[in-house]
Amino acid sequence: MADQEGNKNRHDRFAPYWAAALFVLCSTGLATIWFDFGLFWKGYVLDMVGPAWSYILFRGLFTAWKDNPWTRFFTPGRTVVLFLIFCFCVEGAQYMHLYESTFDPWDFPAYISILIPLFILDSWHYTPRRREGSAA
Repeated sequence: MADQEGNKNRHDRFAPYWAAALFVLCSTGLATIWFDFGLFWKGYVLDMVGPAWSYILFRGLFTAWKDNPWTRFFTPGRTVVLFLIFCFCVEGAQYMHLYESTFDPWDFPAYISILIPLFILDSWHYTPRRREGSAA
């Protein structure tokens, strides 16, 4: 129970910073539509910030602590793996021409470049809940 209380306190303390990061990531993603700062900006910034803001949303990092099935399922590790699989599947679908889009192998490092640092930051203050009756 102490671990869960510690998680709640850490989560609530960092929530405003995650909310600010979410705002910056969303604003940056939308700015790629309005401003043209070159090929990198138009080609990769949204590939970087889109999965990153989705990670923050799915993890509920910007809200008050909740202990429910959603937050227990979307642990930091599970969330980053699911998002990377999804992003890589999107690129694979582009490569196989399953829909009208352009495949770019540089999108893979773009996805990883922010998702992994977010995962690391999130993992620093996340301690999994201990099961009742398990050894310490």
